[in-house]
This record gives sequence, structure tokens and C-alpha cells, in this order.
Amino acid sequence: MSTSFRLGVLAAMAVASGTAMAAPPADLDARVEAAMHAYEVPGLAISIVEDGKPVLARGYGVRKLGSADKVDADTIFPTGSTGKAITSAALAVLVDEGKLRWDDPVIDHMPWFRMYDPWVTREMTVRDLLVHRSGLGLGAGDLMFVPASSRSRADTVRALRYIKPATSFRSGYAYDNVLYAVAGQLIEEVSGQSWEVFVRERVLKPAGMASSVTEQPARFANPNRAWPHGRIDGRVRGMGEQVVLDERKTLGDNGAPAGGLSSSANDLAHWIQVQLGHGTWTDANGKQTKVFSEAQSREMWTPVVLTPTAKYPGSLAAYSPKFSAYALGWSVRDYRGARLLEHGGAIFGVQTYIALIPERNIGFAVQMNAEDFYVMRGIAAELLDHYLGDGGQDTDWVGVFNEFAKSRIDGGLAALDAAEKTRAKGGGRASLPLAQYAGHYQDAWYGPMDIASDRGTLRIDFKQTPGMTGRLEHYQHDTFRTAWDDASIEPAYVTFGLNAEGKVDRITLKAVSPIADFSYDYQDLLFTPSRQQ
Repeated sequence: MSTSFRLGVLAAMAVASGTAMAAPPADLDARVEAAMHAYEVPGLAISIVEDGKPVLARGYGVRKLGSADKVDADTIFPTGSTGKAITSAALAVLVDEGKLRWDDPVIDHMPWFRMYDPWVTREMTVRDLLVHRSGLGLGAGDLMFVPASSRSRADTVRALRYIKPATSFRSGYAYDNVLYAVAGQLIEEVSGQSWEVFVRERVLKPAGMASSVTEQPARFANPNRAWPHGRIDGRVRGMGEQVVLDERKTLGDNGAPAGGLSSSANDLAHWIQVQLGHGTWTDANGKQTKVFSEAQSREMWTPVVLTPTAKYPGSLAAYSPKFSAYALGWSVRDYRGARLLEHGGAIFGVQTYIALIPERNIGFAVQMNAEDFYVMRGIAAELLDHYLGDGGQDTDWVGVFNEFAKSRIDGGLAALDAAEKTRAKGGGRASLPLAQYAGHYQDAWYGPMDIASDRGTLRIDFKQTPGMTGRLEHYQHDTFRTAWDDASIEPAYVTFGLNAEGKVDRITLKAVSPIADFSYDYQDLLFTPSRQQ
């Protein structure tokens, strides 16, 4: 049964029990609905926990454009990378049981694990998997599960040995997802249960997260789910009309430990209770349940790697942190003099943001079935001001973040215009007849990719990513541009390199859009003719 916590009732309960409790903003509903209307966001949900108790779990708008089905407190949304904290918590349960330690080498528990560098293989610890200091580049390997892949998690982990590092081990920070896939496989190796089963049984159920699911088929089977939406008909993503996206192509099961959890406002309220309770939460009947120990809570909240302190421009400058770091599945930063643990998550077409203010014993989550991040982050910033300010803040953070988003899109368009000016007049001539570009190709970590010639047209097929197919349109010289059958996939430049005999011996790729999501790590691919040629 759907539950919606009403402020007046909760406030009355707090007074009756003698407990002091701050209230969410009195105009929150009106503010959310106005922002959604102004920026055409289909649906949104908010959870707020104060002093260990949920004070709000509420849905707004619709689950899917064109449908009258409303978002409520039990509507599940994919939560993206906010689920990294769930994977860390699952490992914490195993640490509590003495089955592993945070600083154990991964190969002690998974002997077949390999990184590109043998020394890094020996030194990589469980903690290293979670804090983005491996030496891999930003988003390295993401094309193994974004868009959804047919390969297994174990196969994904085995492919990691072929991804070349961008920097030396532990020398800096670069966000990745693939090592969380390794963490998920590690949970299976140690526990004997898949990540999906272990998380469901050992984290979600004890945390009272009854509607949350770890498996995509379970999400699709739930009629009370949010559908993804995006703007994909402009020159860069984020421009154009809001449309419904294909929910089955957003993320492969192999990458689920990095961002495959789906959850509701009610369930995220329980999860925030667990976090603020340092591993233990109390239900409405006063029953306490421990998910993990207070010692592991401290481990997961402790900063490990310093991260860049973004200096936002213009009106967004006040949101810039003075300190920023990454812990085990959480970003740690300051805001208005307080310590803030936070994480954003995005699966194409759906976004989530979770924030904890431990010293105030307050946490909240915002979920949204659209890619217009400025609405979600703006509402979240206004909630932060409400709980951390002096009550007089009136910054229109949604508008401020929107200006930032517009400037980003404008920058992307300007970069596209500049690139077009350098394009050869008329596109230049290709070196070979089209049929001679066709063939079977292989990248060491991604796997197979085919290019076929069909009646004067080249077609490209990423074989382990169902639906990642399309035409190749000549751009200039030996570079072509993808025209994917699925318009939601970021287009890429495909450049053929020829050997001394005039035959294709390598193919490199690059995203067309200068603001493409980093998960389209085309630049890390190097295809060469496969042996079956």
C-alpha cells in the first residue's frame, strides 16, 4: 500500500512525543510543481529524514509522458550511481562477518582478477575498487555495459586486464564504474551469492526497502515504475522536445553494482535512516534493525581520495566547495560550513541525488525521470539552504543551475561550429571504395565490432551491445560519422587507419558531441582486423 507522510500529522506527533523536529519548507510542494511545469519534467519524488524519522516521502507528476499514472512514494526509479553506496554497504556486511577486510588485496579473494599492470593487480585492494584512484581514465570501460550489454559480469571483469591506465596507480582521482562491477563480482566470489541476491537479502530487506529491486526484469515487472525521458533531437543532447526513452537499453546487468538499483521515495527514506543511524534504523513500531556496524559506517564515510574542488562560474559560485573528497561510495564536501555526504546518479533518462548532513541528523533524496539535472540539483540545493541557512535564503537554485546547463550546451554548440570550420571542403575523398572498409574488427577490452557493406552503404554493429547498430556516413577523408538506428545513442566519428598496402589496419573513435556523457568512452577503443577476416 502506498504511504505518503503528511507534514501536519508528523508535526503533531513530534509535539505529542516532546521531540523537537524541524519541518521541510512549507512551500515545497508548490516550488517543486512550479519547477517541473517550467522545465517540462514529467515526474519527481522526494524523501526527507529528520532526527532519524521520515518526515516526507512524496511523488509529483507522472511516471510516463502520455500516461495519467501518477508518481507516488512507492514508484521505483533507477538510482544510478547513488547505488554505489549500496555495493559498499554489502561489502561492509562481509567485513563485519570477517569474510574480508577493506585493505585485503582483491586477488586474495578473486585469484583470476587482473589489471593491465601486474604490479597494480597485486596491490589493488577492496578499498581501491571503491574510490576511483586506480589509474584508469574517466569512465574507462563503460561501453561494456552502457548501453545495455549482452556480456556477463565475470566476462566484464576479465576484460579489465586489457584497459590501459591513464595515470599511475593511486596518483589521482578519475571516476569510474567498471571497478564497482569488480566489487559486485567480488561479493559473489566471497559470499557464493550474486550481487543481486546478496544485496537484496543482506542489505535491502534488513533496511526495510521492500519495493527496491536489483534486477532489471524485476523493475520491468513492477507497474509502478518511472520511465526514462530525454531531449535527443537537437545538435547536442539536452536540446529539443522531451521524449520517452527505451527503458531496456540504459544499463547492462553486468554493470548493476555501479548503478543498477531501482528504488522508491519510501525506500530511500529507509536507506537514509540506516545511513544516519550508522548502520541501524528504527521502524515506526520502534523495532531496531542493524544492517552493518557503526565501525563500518565510519569506514564508508571516511574520505580516502581528494577530488577537484569545482569552481562554479557566476551565480553558481556560492555552491562551490572549499573541500571535496571521495569515500567508499560517497562524495564528501563542505557546504555552508557543514560536512555534506552526497552522491548523484544518472541512468540515461532518470536521475537521483542523495544528501546527508550528519551533524544535523538530516538527509534527503530527490529522484526525477528526466535528464534535466538542473531541476533536481536546484531543488536539492534549496533544501540544503533550508536546513543549513538562517531561514532567509531565497536563491532560485533551479534557475541558477539552468543557466549553468544552458552555458554548457552553448559551449558544446560553439565547439561543434569550430570543428565544422576545420572540416575539409566537400569532406575530401575517402581513400578506398566503401566495400573495402567493411570487415570484422576486435577491440581488446570491448570485443567484436562489424562493419558491413550493403548496396553502397556501410553499417556498423557493436556486437555485444544489442541495438548499437547504424549507418556510417562519410564525414571527411577516412572519417565517417555514425547515424545510429537508436537516436538516443551518442554519435561518434569513426576513423579508419590504413597500412602501407592501403588496407584498414586500425579504427579509432571519438564522440561527436564535445559534451557527450563520459560513459561513451569511444576514445579508449582501438579496433583492429580480427582473425576471422
